[in-house]
Amino acid sequence: MKKWLLAAAAVCVLISGCSRREEESWSDREVETTAEGSGEKSTEGTAGSESEHILPSDDNGGEETREGDQEKSTEEEPWDGDTGRTILLASDIHYLARQLTDFQQGFTYRVEHGDGKIVPYIWEITDAFIQEVKETDPDLVVLSGDLTYNGERASHEELADHLKEIEDSGIPVAVIPGNHDINNTAAAQFVGEMAPQAEYIQAEDFEEIYYEFGYEEAISRDPASLSYVYPVDEITWALMLDTCQYEPYNQVGGMISNETYHWIEEQLELAWDQGIHVIPIGHHNLLDESEIYVEDCTIEHSERLIEMLEGWEVLLFLSGHLHVQHFMQSGDGEGIYEIVSSSLATSPCQYGILHYGDDGSFEYKTKALDMESWAKARDVTDSNLLNFTEFRDEFLYKVFYNQAQDEFSQSQAAADYTDYERHAMADVYAALKVAYYAGKAAKVIDQVETTQGYDLWLQRTQPGVLYQYIEFMVADGKVDYNYLRVE
Repeated sequence: MKKWLLAAAAVCVLISGCSRREEESWSDREVETTAEGSGEKSTEGTAGSESEHILPSDDNGGEETREGDQEKSTEEEPWDGDTGRTILLASDIHYLARQLTDFQQGFTYRVEHGDGKIVPYIWEITDAFIQEVKETDPDLVVLSGDLTYNGERASHEELADHLKEIEDSGIPVAVIPGNHDINNTAAAQFVGEMAPQAEYIQAEDFEEIYYEFGYEEAISRDPASLSYVYPVDEITWALMLDTCQYEPYNQVGGMISNETYHWIEEQLELAWDQGIHVIPIGHHNLLDESEIYVEDCTIEHSERLIEMLEGWEVLLFLSGHLHVQHFMQSGDGEGIYEIVSSSLATSPCQYGILHYGDDGSFEYKTKALDMESWAKARDVTDSNLLNFTEFRDEFLYKVFYNQAQDEFSQSQAAADYTDYERHAMADVYAALKVAYYAGKAAKVIDQVETTQGYDLWLQRTQPGVLYQYIEFMVADGKVDYNYLRVE
């Protein structure tokens, strides 16, 4: 086991998640947690409840708090769909081609030591997503990077076939790469206990494979990167920014070159002269959305891009990468907004719907995939798909619970706690983090703060990285990050 500090960094490194055998459904496996050192499933009451974890309810809408001025925004007055456009946003799908896994031990190990992506059901997730895209019928679908598990050519090509199904229905798709997608030597196939390297792609391959999904329609192409301008309509441009570093080797963090900055400035000036609204979209984050994950998640020297965008009165930036549903505003609530869409492959497996008005106003809300309805309509018998809302949260909970127990196994101070106390601490950490990933920590913080596990974290003489993260989640999670309306 790696130390938890490395496991925490995996949110930005984005390694992998989950597993399934063809002859054995995940419904045949019990998702359980074990008390460290006992080797048996814990039967004592979990923190906050005698039988249940503290997990957020799966609702979309209702009364939410807006970042910045903290005024209440509600959906009582629906968005006027006749005065603007609707963009559906999905990020970090991490698609894996079916042919690249046999669902055996090599795949299982990667899943169990991953970061919570539900890769064993990525094909069902993708199918359900395509169905909901067709039902929503947006003006544009945007995929903001990390399209593949680890940049495998077969995964790119198979995903492109799925995206063609969306475009064949009359809905345009625009994509940009993420840090996993290009020149990634971690690309692998899973055979038995082994994970031999799979063929991966270069930048020119990315544009060729996804040419029909943005590049063909581009009205401007940056010669120094895979960035381009996509015309959403006559008064709106999507500025699709390639923020990734893949030459001479693939890197996790994001950066924009001087040459690309010059190109961006030209596009912003041209848009200004023509009265065009610009919506920039990148994989990496524009703002320091997390106090824990900064170095490899925020674009390096992003203050230059912030100044440039604000100088041309751009109001909104869209990104992914973090796997956490979040938003914030620069300049102490006076600058550009950034909305981070969480990973489609990670609980709660949701995407964003952006309504953008002719006057630059916008409304953003999330929608979790309705996997249960998708499964029932296809007479699926897998109980995990038929009860996907519960399964997905328990799946991610188990990953975070194990992270906490892994840290305890590396800590001398943890020896002072009983098995149950370590279980209570791991339980509250995992439950809070599941809610935080969904952008819904605000729904569980009050309950978390009453638990024995939380009290034990507060009493630690050597708090460590996990407690720092708990502190940040409690402080930051006062807002529901699933709804934002700015007028």
